[in-house]
Amino acid sequence: MARVVRFHEHGGPEVLRIEDRDVAAPGPGEVRIRVKALGLNRAEALLRSGRYIETPTLPSGLGLEAAGPIEAVGDGVDDLKPGDAVSVIPPKSMVRWPAYGELATFPASQVVKHPPTLGWEAAAAVWMQYLTAYGALIDIAKLGKGDMVVITAASSSVGLAAIQIANMVGATAIAVTRTSAKKQALLDFGAAHVVASTEEDLEARLKEIAGPQGIRVVFDPIGGPIFEPLTAAMSRGGILIEYGGLSPEPTPFPLFAVLSKTLTLRGYLVHEIIADPQRLQAAKTFILDGLASGSLQPTIARTFPFEQIVEAHRYLETNEQFGKIVVTV
Repeated sequence: MARVVRFHEHGGPEVLRIEDRDVAAPGPGEVRIRVKALGLNRAEALLRSGRYIETPTLPSGLGLEAAGPIEAVGDGVDDLKPGDAVSVIPPKSMVRWPAYGELATFPASQVVKHPPTLGWEAAAAVWMQYLTAYGALIDIAKLGKGDMVVITAASSSVGLAAIQIANMVGATAIAVTRTSAKKQALLDFGAAHVVASTEEDLEARLKEIAGPQGIRVVFDPIGGPIFEPLTAAMSRGGILIEYGGLSPEPTPFPLFAVLSKTLTLRGYLVHEIIADPQRLQAAKTFILDGLASGSLQPTIARTFPFEQIVEAHRYLETNEQFGKIVVTV
């Protein structure tokens, strides 16, 4: 028996329950982890509330990221053994392989022996944010030295990962946040410029920063009315990569900007990197190299004990965090 988190109905954080459940032994090609830390993601709040791309059968578990020692391995697993310290690459289904629990089972292909310099909390805060940012900026947009990239929702864990990756490859990171409350923190973190979208004219400010060069890459999880000022400031042949849809307002199609500048508007989910072994291996190499060099350093906003999973989800939905929320087990 082990404690796991499940929900029996869709709703707010209060529907999450800690229950004692039997956890099956790992099947062929799987490993079971004694979880020490969990990384929280907005996808889990969406699943819990019934608004995620995956539809669970209730009651359901949830969770995409974990770190801890391997407790047991299934048949056919040769390169991992009990006691190995690992972290989890988000699986394609958190309903099939939920992370929130004292014990959790994952495909062996989705776990990585994490660098010994990382503690459990930092290890649980690695893969979703860095894989998401890497896939968009490096794999798809080919971001490089001299490029300018706009990063909206910049104080989120993915936004901060994107700033670090931009700096790692010599690009200029322009952070967009709602208010100036986090401006100094973003500058201190490494953003070259910060724009407060509710306090400044976003289009005018981006054009002022970019000058005639314009902005080649935009990385956005919000959508909605922000599309028009973002695309207005982009350079000819630029690419806007959309990986969210947080805005409750309709997203206009900026037809004139797209036509006149031959822009690419690209929908993106991290699953396309995770599902492709060659692209995933390239991503893992890039991220592990960045962690080893110190160019990539997970930022933890706040930690909660496992018993406070409801409070952790409430904090997740405040949008007040600067970095990743981690739950310790």
